[in-house]
Amino acid sequence: MTAYLTASEFGLLSLAPQSLLDEIEDASAGWIDAQLETQSRWIDARLSKRYAAPFESPYPEVVRAWLARLVTFRCYLRRGVDPTDAQMVEIKADRESALLEILEASNLETGLIELPLREGEGSGISRGNTMAYSEASPYVGFDVQADAGRDEDSNRGGTFT
Repeated sequence: MTAYLTASEFGLLSLAPQSLLDEIEDASAGWIDAQLETQSRWIDARLSKRYAAPFESPYPEVVRAWLARLVTFRCYLRRGVDPTDAQMVEIKADRESALLEILEASNLETGLIELPLREGEGSGISRGNTMAYSEASPYVGFDVQADAGRDEDSNRGGTFT
């Protein structure tokens, strides 16, 4: 299996500067690729009960974005983190947000992420279905609104013309 991002694609989507990624690659060749693969499989494991994971190419953009956010945080940890670095707080929050989105997507009842469903899976989001239907004329709503207004006026106790 392959990761949902190559190292060069990760460099384009990551918040980490390319110099940091190059520094990690020089010190530990293949580490970023290994993290991309490992985190791709973690995403698959989390989503496989509901969705057709592992996904086929072209990979869903949301999955690629989640992967970049997860691995970016790990790259900063690999390099070393200054606990007073304000940017690191934002990087960590971005990772936590990605984790929450993945957890939301994996929830069978409340997941709202559009991803390819597993074969035979009846639940999930599907596009193109009518979500509401009414045979009433569009003008009936205005009649109901006018009637409600008249009722409110008559409850005030005054005479209105």
